Amino acid sequence: MARQSTALTQLKAAQRKHGKFDALEMLIPDLNGILRGKRIRARDFAKACDDGFPFCAGTTLLTTLGETVAGIPFGEDDGDPDVPAKLVPGSFAPVPWAKKPTGQALFRTYNEDGTPFWGDPRAVLERSLQALQKMQLKPVMATELEFYLLNARSRTPKVGAPLVPGTNKVQPGSQVYHPDDLYEVEEFLNDVYDYCDAQNIPAESVISEYSPGQFEINLRHVDDPVLACDHAVLMKRAIKAAARKHGFIACFMAKPFEEDAGSGLHVHMSIVDKNAKNYFSHGRENLATQPFSSRLRHAVGGLLKTMPEATLICAPNANSYRRLRPDMFAPVEPNWGVNHRAVSIRIPTSDEKNLRFEHRVAGADANPYLVTAAILAGVHHGLKNKIDPGKMVEKGEHITPKLRIPNRWDAAVDKFSRSKILPNYLGAEYCRYYAMNRRGESTRFHNMISELDFDWYLRAV
Repeated sequence: MARQSTALTQLKAAQRKHGKFDALEMLIPDLNGILRGKRIRARDFAKACDDGFPFCAGTTLLTTLGETVAGIPFGEDDGDPDVPAKLVPGSFAPVPWAKKPTGQALFRTYNEDGTPFWGDPRAVLERSLQALQKMQLKPVMATELEFYLLNARSRTPKVGAPLVPGTNKVQPGSQVYHPDDLYEVEEFLNDVYDYCDAQNIPAESVISEYSPGQFEINLRHVDDPVLACDHAVLMKRAIKAAARKHGFIACFMAKPFEEDAGSGLHVHMSIVDKNAKNYFSHGRENLATQPFSSRLRHAVGGLLKTMPEATLICAPNANSYRRLRPDMFAPVEPNWGVNHRAVSIRIPTSDEKNLRFEHRVAGADANPYLVTAAILAGVHHGLKNKIDPGKMVEKGEHITPKLRIPNRWDAAVDKFSRSKILPNYLGAEYCRYYAMNRRGESTRFHNMISELDFDWYLRAV
């Protein structure tokens, strides 16, 4: 009797715990971090788990609109071929918001020889991670996701802002960190946590953010960057599902409203050595003039060095650049500092055990797998070349921004296309096609005629 696969064993265990599934949703993140895939019925579970299944390779290379770009392989030009796909062990979970008993699992794609497909964001992250693994170093990380709750019944995007109790007036001001704002959406938050618990997503604290209707949910640190990114994309999916149930739209655009704060994807990361000791807390030199270990400084130096060419990954679409504005709590230049939320790389208050950095450049619209891959590339590049990060921004210091990272989409594509560092980590082939994808979408976006064209130019010119 043939031995069943690990995937099938885990699927059966999930069904023993949660009840039998009528269907299974199989999901994969694409270039933009958007989950795509298909749903199969129960009679096909065993075959999909044991044998895998063919899947369209170009799915991971689509634009935000789900379209192919001319010149990129595995698209219309070459017949849109399939590659082998396999379910990811450990990713089986129920879909609590489904009307019928449904499970979900992530899957990944492979080349015909069994090696990971170069276009799969998981493979890109794993490739970038290899350099630190060779040093016997392991990243420990978590993400923080900011988002808005919009009124799903409004014809135009409108914040589902709380009302002043006993009135029909919208609460004025940002009221950041106001606990009553959490009570206003308590049922939504309860469902988010229930969904996350059911799907083994380690969602932790939640706060009301700087703008009305804006929230942030943090995830627990884990020592597997790929798993941490799985948590991020799956939590986003759970948040969207809970929002639909309660009459909201969960908006992860980087900048949905011109004068309100943008939404970020913040990555907290430390590094541990082979003895599970914090790598940044050792290697101290010149403590009188350098308050941190040389290792932390070099890692930050590498992140700042690679930041301009990595901006396209952190800000992947047109709306992303509306967030990168001075005086809006979004970083606009490569800088670093302690306990300062206007810098790109923030060193939070921490002790020797959890000394870490917070990477604050990416918007909530970015692909967490690629953002993390770019961060790991910067960290290793800095450690390897002992890059000094320069003078840090002091606590409480006012920053006069110099706009030294691209603040326009096409400029970021150009900078990424000329990258000398990232292709060594993410893969030259992937970087080339990523730039083509983003440039293709940019061209289409800027060729569109919007109402703003008529508002500004119809009468005046």
